[in-house]
Amino acid sequence: MPAALPTHVHLVDVGPRDGLQNEKQPVATEYKVGLVLRLQAAGVRDIEVTSFVSPKWVPQMADNVAVMAGIERAPGVRYHVLVPNMKGFEAALPTRPDEVVVFGAASEAFSQRNINCSVEQSIERFRPVAEAALAAGLKVRGAISTALGCPYQGEVSADEVERVVRLMKGIGVQHVGIADTIGVGTPRRVQRAIERALRHYPIDEVSGHFHDTYGQALANIYACLEIGVAHFDTSVAGLGGCPYAKGATGNVATEDVVFMLEGLGIATGIDLDALVDAGAYISGVLGRAPISRAGKALLARRGKSEVAAA
Repeated sequence: MPAALPTHVHLVDVGPRDGLQNEKQPVATEYKVGLVLRLQAAGVRDIEVTSFVSPKWVPQMADNVAVMAGIERAPGVRYHVLVPNMKGFEAALPTRPDEVVVFGAASEAFSQRNINCSVEQSIERFRPVAEAALAAGLKVRGAISTALGCPYQGEVSADEVERVVRLMKGIGVQHVGIADTIGVGTPRRVQRAIERALRHYPIDEVSGHFHDTYGQALANIYACLEIGVAHFDTSVAGLGGCPYAKGATGNVATEDVVFMLEGLGIATGIDLDALVDAGAYISGVLGRAPISRAGKALLARRGKSEVAAA
C-alpha cells in the first residue's frame, strides 16, 4: 500500500452517455450538447459523450452523430464513445472521437442472458474493433461489467474478473475499467478485483466504475485510492439508474466524488461550483432534483446565501 493517497485523480464523466441512455424519454440533442459544453467548462477533461449502438436497442442515443457534430471541442478535452461492434465503430469514426469504449461482462450468466454468447465469444467480437481503432490512432478502453456481482448468478469472483482482464489485454485493449454494475461491491472486495487487473495493466491504465445502489460507491473509490488507483468513471448529477434494482440510484455522482477528493486534498482540475451548475442544468432539463448529495447541499447553501445577501 502506498505511503500516501494519490495527489491527483482523473475523472471520466459518463453522464452524457451512460447516464442519459437510462432515461425513459429521449433527451433532445441540444441539451446533450449543452451538458457536454458545461462539463468541459467546469474542467472535466474526459467525457463519454454517446454510444453508437443500434437505435433499435438504445433509442436514447439515436442522435449520436448530431451530438458529436454539435459539441464545441475544447483543447485538452478527450471525447469518448461506446461502440458495440464494427458497424458501430465505422459509424463513430467520422465523428472524430478520441477514444472508443468496448465492453464485456465478468459474469458468464450475465453474458449468456443478455447477448446469448459466452464471455470469451463476446470479447473476441471486439478484436476487429480494437484493431481498427488502434490503426486509426484512437485509444481503446475496455469496461468489465458485473465485476463485483451479477443479478443472475450473484457473487462474481476475482478469478472471473481476472479472466476478462486477460481477454481484454489479448485483443489490444489499452485501459481496463472494473465496473460494479449493480452496486453490491464493498471496499475489500473491490480492492481484490482491482488488484487482479493490476497484474496485467499499469496502475494508470486501470479505473473504477462504481454504482451507488447500496451506498458504497464513495467507500469503494476510497478503497481504490488506498492502493494507488487514481482513475474513475463518474456521472454528473448522479445520472443513470440501476436497471436491476427498481428505483435505486446508479452511477456515483461526479459532484460527490469531487467534494470528497477536495476534502482529502486531492486535485481533480474540476471547478466544483461549475460542476454543480452543470448538474443543475441537466436535472432541470429532466424535471427533477440532482441525485448528487453534494450538489443538492451546495445549491441549498447558495440559496440561503442569496436570501441573506438580499
